[in-house]
Amino acid sequence: MKTIAIIGGSGLTEFDELEIIQRHDPLSFSFTSDSAASLGVPSSEIVEGILNGIRLLFLARHGLPNAIPPHKINYRANLVALQELGADFIFAVNAVGGIHSDATPGHISVPHQIIDYTHGREHTFFDGIYKPLDHIDFTYPYDESLRQMLIEGLSKQALNHGYSDFGIYGATQGPRLETLAEINRLEKDGCDLVGMTGMPEAALARELNMPYASVCLTVNLAAGKSKEMAPIEEIREILDTGMNEIKILLTNIL
Repeated sequence: MKTIAIIGGSGLTEFDELEIIQRHDPLSFSFTSDSAASLGVPSSEIVEGILNGIRLLFLARHGLPNAIPPHKINYRANLVALQELGADFIFAVNAVGGIHSDATPGHISVPHQIIDYTHGREHTFFDGIYKPLDHIDFTYPYDESLRQMLIEGLSKQALNHGYSDFGIYGATQGPRLETLAEINRLEKDGCDLVGMTGMPEAALARELNMPYASVCLTVNLAAGKSKEMAPIEEIREILDTGMNEIKILLTNIL
């Protein structure tokens, strides 16, 4: 039986559709080696269950409650814990800001590329401590077969605000939002979306040879793309509605 992992972002902290088998407590997670244990503690409990006859692992990236800022997430421990529990591949869910004209609030995108603007994060396993120095081919950061699964699923689903089968994800440091000048720079660099958690997660998955793809929900327009910031109530409504659509998507494609 294949095991699928889902990493939930802001607005997706649980997956109610699961028939739960076990909850793996992050504070007492049993890594198989001292080097893995030295990475620290995963963000949250990992919920193991069955969905449509498939074994599924769910992890809330920002913890429970949604409290860990993007630059403080222990991406390495999260990925290793999922691998040690048997994950064969990963669907990551990300909340993002929209830069491209199609990426309006509520729009869903399946990105195909990343530009990394983050700094100071533990971003590799090849640090000479956990693993010897090595290099990965990261030309295409997302697994294409997983991307096509997401795109096909979206094409068959009734969506409130449509979807895009492309997107260059600009990963910024956070937790603050970007300045107008920064968004102008990202747009000139070719970014369609801006988020804070796309990296180093995607690269770490590649280092572990775990196929990985992301599905992104636009929750607000990036700086300068609207006259004023949307009210928090409106953003929460978009998060609730959009993340429910993504849960339906993932349930259907499984």
